[in-house]
Amino acid sequence: MSLFAGLYRRFRFGKPIVVVSGLPRSGTSMVMKMLEAGGVEIITDGKRTADSDNPKGYYEYEPVMHLHEDPDKRWLADTRGKAIKIISFLLSSLPDAHHYKVIFMHRALQEVMASQSKMLDKRGEEQGEDDDDAALIASYKKDVEKTKRLLDRRPCFDVLDVDYKAVLDDASGQAERIATFVGSLDASAMAAVVDQQLYRNRRD
Repeated sequence: MSLFAGLYRRFRFGKPIVVVSGLPRSGTSMVMKMLEAGGVEIITDGKRTADSDNPKGYYEYEPVMHLHEDPDKRWLADTRGKAIKIISFLLSSLPDAHHYKVIFMHRALQEVMASQSKMLDKRGEEQGEDDDDAALIASYKKDVEKTKRLLDRRPCFDVLDVDYKAVLDDASGQAERIATFVGSLDASAMAAVVDQQLYRNRRD
């Protein structure tokens, strides 16, 4: 986005809504914690508490889960200047009446699948009898590609692509990227909360 376009959107819509997005288990909660440490106010209701799958917390907000079915999205105005986690397939439900800075998380799809499977197994849930590894990976890939096309064609979205493994390998460098994108954040504090020990589903 050009400087002029950015100033225009800021004048028209106010502070941007910082959206952390991506597939489930792609590192979105990690980045929410980084933003919180960096000085961004976080939108979460705390209803889904930390557990062994996300020991640092999920940072979820229940109204987000209803974005695709609830026509009343006026509550989004209260999230301007703050950060909120919105899973990738719900981004299409966001109205154009705001300016969004989207931090879009990428992770090796095999790792996403493994992490999701382990989490469901612990809860005694199944992904579905007809789901196999190849089909799940193809579905994940299709979702990411569809979402990226959406983000590219809608001017209300500014996007920073962030790789999960890159954050773990170079927390300081990636924290600087995110801080620059969002603006006026404490990158050192952001890097300090990245926990390598939580990288438990690594691609071979």
